[in-house]
Amino acid sequence: MRITLLGAAGEVTGSGYLVETGRARVLVDFGMFQGRGNGNGKNADIDPVVPARLDAVVLTHAHLDHVGRLPLLRGLRCKVHATRPTCELAELILMDSARIQEGDAERENRWRERTGQEPDAVPLYRAEDVKPVVDLFRGHAYGEDVEVASGVSIRFQDAGHILGSASVVMRVNEDGRERTVVFGGDLGQKCMPILKDPVPCPPADLVFMESTYGDRDHRPADQTLAELKGILEQSAWQKRKVLVPSFAIGRAQLLLHVLAEITRDGKTPSVPIYLDSPMAIRATEIYGKYPDEFDPEARGLARSGQSRRDLGNLHPIVTPQQSRDLNQSWDPAVVIAGSGMCEGGRIVHHLKHNLWRRGVQVLMIGYMAEGSLGRKLVEGAKSVRIFREDIVVRADVRTVGGLSAHAGQGGLLEWIAPAMAGAGPKPRVVLVHGEGRQRAALAAKLRERFGIDAGVPERLAVVEL
Repeated sequence: MRITLLGAAGEVTGSGYLVETGRARVLVDFGMFQGRGNGNGKNADIDPVVPARLDAVVLTHAHLDHVGRLPLLRGLRCKVHATRPTCELAELILMDSARIQEGDAERENRWRERTGQEPDAVPLYRAEDVKPVVDLFRGHAYGEDVEVASGVSIRFQDAGHILGSASVVMRVNEDGRERTVVFGGDLGQKCMPILKDPVPCPPADLVFMESTYGDRDHRPADQTLAELKGILEQSAWQKRKVLVPSFAIGRAQLLLHVLAEITRDGKTPSVPIYLDSPMAIRATEIYGKYPDEFDPEARGLARSGQSRRDLGNLHPIVTPQQSRDLNQSWDPAVVIAGSGMCEGGRIVHHLKHNLWRRGVQVLMIGYMAEGSLGRKLVEGAKSVRIFREDIVVRADVRTVGGLSAHAGQGGLLEWIAPAMAGAGPKPRVVLVHGEGRQRAALAAKLRERFGIDAGVPERLAVVEL
């Protein structure tokens, strides 16, 4: 068995694995490369994957860095296996990605025409490329054993990262021998609201484990959530307008859960909540279809209808005009809008119209990449440039760390510990989905704790078993 790492090796985007046995070829994830230096050229190169020769595709979860290149698999004929929520969320993500790329290509071509160049920019893929791959989706339950190709079966187990996220336990039978390979996917933190905790790694011959935060731990979840709740309550009493840049899947739903809790407590003045992201609105609807995937508390609140009652002051903002109207309002409110790093989407317009105002609070609850508008605000910039205008920052910018959907170092070690505890041989471990420092730190901890030397291969490296 040969497993080629297609991405997320020495970086955190572009996750994908090509599994080749004597009888089958299975693709596990096919994510988009994101960030600086990862343009369409790198994403468009799908080698060594040949879509028509694949026997199955398996997805760990619906984030763009794990599913974003699926529409490039033109000519794909095999089934695409995932959990049922992942199938719905992946379709949402891919259609949004296609629309963004079409828009980016149109703007680029207008600029090229104005500067006398050929308007020959093309999107990586279009909306029409999404449907053929979505039609191949097949949804499965956690714990269900599924034969996806000759001699290859899989089982999804909850990864606790976003709704429907999974680790993939793959069993391969060749020449009368069975080998188990675990693709950990993205692993969530324990004790976070809404989702269940990640299911620990089972015994295996080979484990691919993420290392996004392999060099550090997060603050305890209860402390982080208490801080977030306290800031929102204080802002309500101070009658502030609060702007929250947020990712549409996972983070937006966590925010709504916290705001519902504040309403349920009944100790804080009620303020309107505006969810200004069509994608987040649709993702929240999908979350509502799967209460059985929630932790016991969230499941009970959803089934009883209490969550819906607590969010009676929630207003979905769908049209651009509705979003523009919000910019003109000085009334107290909580506005949740994309994108999470303030690099695009409706939040940028809200910041342009509100950063210069006193009495406005900007609440940062996610990682802000270096050079992003969000990072500049977090670092205390007194003025920022938005749409070619210099905007003075008078708003109060607050940051709440520790809300990551990824486990920290301790959580990762706890996840893999059961696979190391048996009497038999310990599994080989390959660290992926992490940058150099993070992978090195986690590798050192694995050596110290379990006496193993984890692999840290680069992109297109081949792992043989």
